[in-house]
Amino acid sequence: MLSHVTGGGWGLHPMQRTGASAAPYPAKASRAARVCLGQKTSLPSQPPGRMDTFEDTARRLREAFSSGRTQPAAFRVAQLEGLSRFLQENRQLLQDALAQDLHKSAFESEISEITISQGEVDLALRNLRAWMKDQKVPKNLATQLDSAFIRKEPFGLVLIIAPWNYPLNLTLVPLVGAIAAGNCVVLKPSEISKSIEKILAEVLPRYLDQSCFAVALGGPEETARLLEHRFDYIFFTGSPHVGKIVMTAAAKHLTPVTLELGGKNPCYVDDNCDPQTVANRLAWFRYFNTGQTCVAPDYVLCSPDMQERLLPALQNAITRFYGDDPQNSPNLGRIINQKHFKRLQELLNCGRVAIGGQSDESNLYIAPTVLVDVQETDKVMQEEIFGPILPLMTVRSLDEAINFINHREKPLALYAFSNNSQVIKQVLARTSSGGFCGNDGFMHMTLASLPFGGVGASGMGSYHGKFSFDTFSHHRACLLRSPGMEKINELRYPPYSSRNLRVLLMAMEERSCSCTLL
Repeated sequence: MLSHVTGGGWGLHPMQRTGASAAPYPAKASRAARVCLGQKTSLPSQPPGRMDTFEDTARRLREAFSSGRTQPAAFRVAQLEGLSRFLQENRQLLQDALAQDLHKSAFESEISEITISQGEVDLALRNLRAWMKDQKVPKNLATQLDSAFIRKEPFGLVLIIAPWNYPLNLTLVPLVGAIAAGNCVVLKPSEISKSIEKILAEVLPRYLDQSCFAVALGGPEETARLLEHRFDYIFFTGSPHVGKIVMTAAAKHLTPVTLELGGKNPCYVDDNCDPQTVANRLAWFRYFNTGQTCVAPDYVLCSPDMQERLLPALQNAITRFYGDDPQNSPNLGRIINQKHFKRLQELLNCGRVAIGGQSDESNLYIAPTVLVDVQETDKVMQEEIFGPILPLMTVRSLDEAINFINHREKPLALYAFSNNSQVIKQVLARTSSGGFCGNDGFMHMTLASLPFGGVGASGMGSYHGKFSFDTFSHHRACLLRSPGMEKINELRYPPYSSRNLRVLLMAMEERSCSCTLL
């Protein structure tokens, strides 16, 4: 069935049930998916005066959750296995869609979208039952014969709002956590990455249970309307500006949120470095996905001497990576749309172009660019760049670089390069950021054993690996006590006495003990 919001031009696509005995959709798109994507089709007749609205979809999802359908490990495993099949059976389709949306190479699509998503699924499948187990906790003397534990419970109905820059990864990785934790989910993919949005609406539904998952389509207005409804948890990835809108909407229902935002990620380059090694790594993770990466370095801080050494090394790296004419390189992507292209074109006027600077609006192409003589007040230093432009700013010392970083909003990621480990440790100790990597780019993102998330203006909450499971789980404090032995409890009842207080305080001290009543 298709859900409409009257006059909104948007739809909700329930996902098809799957599993060992479930029958998939036919190869062609379902009627709901085709309508959501604006393809011509006739709607099924509905009773007079009745419209299948989001409230109906939310009610169906909540009823499925209340029935306990998502609770068993077997159900969660079946959904995760469905996600795995989706990735394996549609690899080429996904690569083609990413190429259409972002001109992303198969190499970049594989390592940053498909493999990372598959890795999260595999990790959850290997560890799900262990993650779901009640976690025993230390007890005090007063509870030695009781059972104390933390139970991980699903929140209920979860909304995941994904961005366009890594449209598969940033949709599926949080979805893995939400499924593993036992939630029902409404997915809202970005309408800007249209090809991936279409696959998520048409193809993904063949692999998941329609009673527990739905895909919502639409633009900002439809998303705002969606946020008017109550969810039990909201997971948003996007800009700080929209993050504030999401948080404001969530606050009306006291809904907890994870906000994966962005900001201006600094990169400090010490004089004690090999400039070519730094340039290789810096160019790769700045121009990866055409710079449209939330953890890419947004500016470099270095001494004037290092800047002189770094510039020819960066030019060398860019030429080796993308050739003499990067516009014809199959390894360099494109800007997502004209709006972002024009915004980036304005930033090319900041400072002085030392490398690159060419652009072609008809091809949404901006060359890998390095800017120098940039001022802190320039626009390129006032907003997240989100494109293939790298400003270099000079500082006189490590202390000046750290002061510059600390006087700005806390970034999502921070990088430092030096052959001196003490310099790296100083930057790490004296700054704050969502993540940190010394002597490389965003390789910390490849470890599911590390949490990914921001701090302050760059976001709140984290995910990846077990951190995703924990994010989408309510950690319920549980204590199961004996109905007997009331004589012991008399110490805490009035009339109070100094003796009873001393005994109680001693009994309340935490002590580890393996004995349990239950």
